[in-house]
Amino acid sequence: MPELPFARAKWSVAALFCFLGFQYGTWISRLPALKSRLDLGAGEVGLLLMACGAGAAASFPLVAVLMRRLGSRRLSLASAGCLIAVLAALAAVPNYPLALLAVCADGVAVGCLNVAMNAQGAALERTYDRTAMSQLHAVFSAGLLAAALLASAVTALTGSVPAHFTVAGALLLLLLGGARPGLPAHQEPDSAAPDEPKRRVRRALTSGTTLLMGCSMAFGTITEGAMNDWSTLYLEDVVEASASVAPLGIAVVSVTMLLARVCADRWRTRWGDGRVVRTGSAVAAAGLALALLAGGVVPTLLGFACVGLGAAAVTPCVYVAAAGRGSDALALVAAMGTTGLLGGPALIGFVAGAANLTLGMATVAVSALIVTVTACWIPWRARAAVLAET
Repeated sequence: MPELPFARAKWSVAALFCFLGFQYGTWISRLPALKSRLDLGAGEVGLLLMACGAGAAASFPLVAVLMRRLGSRRLSLASAGCLIAVLAALAAVPNYPLALLAVCADGVAVGCLNVAMNAQGAALERTYDRTAMSQLHAVFSAGLLAAALLASAVTALTGSVPAHFTVAGALLLLLLGGARPGLPAHQEPDSAAPDEPKRRVRRALTSGTTLLMGCSMAFGTITEGAMNDWSTLYLEDVVEASASVAPLGIAVVSVTMLLARVCADRWRTRWGDGRVVRTGSAVAAAGLALALLAGGVVPTLLGFACVGLGAAAVTPCVYVAAAGRGSDALALVAAMGTTGLLGGPALIGFVAGAANLTLGMATVAVSALIVTVTACWIPWRARAAVLAET
């Protein structure tokens, strides 16, 4: 039987999700100040962001090894500590090459914490036989929001990046200290034969089921990432919305996704992960496709709301399914998700450049439809059809 009450363990794991969102939101919100201090051009800023994503995507082999040697609890704490150190380094880097190195290290640590904290979330659900992962991902979004609000408040008082990052670092330490006692500790390092880890990685890479999960994750993150990056431009350039209305595209997607993630664990408990993913991604695909055909500001915003609502539970559910197949499968699926998040917006841009932005946004609807199809073949964990309080 679990030693800690469910609520205590849940909020400890939630603190990790909040930590990651808050840390990322903190340094990304001061990107203009870093650009000015290091005298960077737009291309150099783009390369800086790419270095972070590349570090996260390339962390798969390291994560797979560290998960076996440390377990998800210790890896969560270690990678979180590294992220605090990276924040301190970014506050003091004197030149662009060191900034690239720091941001790349940030990406690797993000990749480690992303896998470890989702393994913690999956372990929480298995231990207590309760759904929680969707709400944990909602807390990540709340961490991003809190970081943006803190950045706004601190910037109003002082333009000092070191002062801002010092305050943020102190808050991150408090989050980490609050999380540590209640984290599930039963994902322990493996004691396999010396050549067994290599065989396990090969099995993860070649397993059809794992690749289906990775495909669902990749196209799910393409859907999320592309909407955040292209919705404003679509409203402004294609729908011809006013400058004050165009940013509402991101707001609509973000708010509906956050609200849906708060509620999605109840849906998962009642209908099962598979049905939630299939139905949700189908709603996202159909809603966006109809909005693109109808045109106009209101239909477009309603279609964007369908995407936020339908895509909200995809990544939480796929993370749980992947964690059930072991740490190597989870690391691979997470890496494929990062690849989709990075490559999705670029793919939309390529299609828009070759044809038009409407067709580019139609690619997002196709991505959501692919999630629906792949989700039909994933062996989802069966759940009782009784709604449990989470």
